[in-house]
Amino acid sequence: MGSLTRPAHHTDRGFRNVIAINHGGAAVALPFFLRRAAWLWRTRPGAAPLIANDGAYLRKNASHSVPTVTWIGHATVLVQMDHATFVTDPMWSEWASPLPWLGPRRFVSPGLAFEALPPIDFVLVSHNHYDHLDVPSLRRLAARGTRFVVPLKVGALLARAGIGPIDELDWWQSLTVGPITIHCVPSQHWSKRGFADDNTSLWAGWAVHGPTRRFYFAGDSGYFPGFAEIGSRLGPFDLAALPIGAYEPRAMMRTVHLNPEEALQAALDIGAERILGVHYGTFDLTDEPPDEPPRRLHAEAERRGLGDARVWTPALGEIRDW
Repeated sequence: MGSLTRPAHHTDRGFRNVIAINHGGAAVALPFFLRRAAWLWRTRPGAAPLIANDGAYLRKNASHSVPTVTWIGHATVLVQMDHATFVTDPMWSEWASPLPWLGPRRFVSPGLAFEALPPIDFVLVSHNHYDHLDVPSLRRLAARGTRFVVPLKVGALLARAGIGPIDELDWWQSLTVGPITIHCVPSQHWSKRGFADDNTSLWAGWAVHGPTRRFYFAGDSGYFPGFAEIGSRLGPFDLAALPIGAYEPRAMMRTVHLNPEEALQAALDIGAERILGVHYGTFDLTDEPPDEPPRRLHAEAERRGLGDARVWTPALGEIRDW
């Protein structure tokens, strides 16, 4: 038998990006965190717009399965396709932090109350950062009998919190849930939840294939050649949810967070018919104005000759068919 070759993104201790990331060093990071601390108890204008949604249509549609997408906030997206209903990076808590009052604090309510959710067939978690993996929200979903699909080494965190059942996947591994195939795909990011656990669990994006629709969720990522590879191997996609916020200061965020122009290019790289901009306007995470990401995304779309039919920045709670 031949020897097994360790994947390039695996290390003795955990995982790494194929392309090294750079957070800009202390000269960039220290002033950034001081600015964040100063804004902890103040709210800047620019929250994402919110419309009323009582969930009645989505609960009924869980049986009929008209393809829909609803942005609930930040990276939380509710998707219905091919008789499956699932949620990405569920986050209903007020604080994206290990303890209340440490921040950042949600400054707009979720687009759908947790109690109004339809039955959820599975949850996709991209990585372990607090704004993407919220244990209280996952516990509430687990109590409803939901299945959780996570990258490698994230499952232990959920299991310790009494959350399950859990399926763990590595990049390019797949899982079938009914008529749906879930593919774990690369992203360029990092993981950290405590003081000494940097990159000990994997980060990922997700491609979801059904009989009639294909959906892509990037999680968090900087711009990298992996988008083109995802498009080549698993595209095209009918709809892609890509992060368009949390990109300033650029020296600190460039390799781990897309800016709006890069997000649009990533959507084209994977072969997306439509792009849904997420990861902005819910938590004040970084230096850019909270309402700048959608304006820049639509300006770039106009520059490239792409209309609003392909580039979406809906209100929280707004349901769109796709």
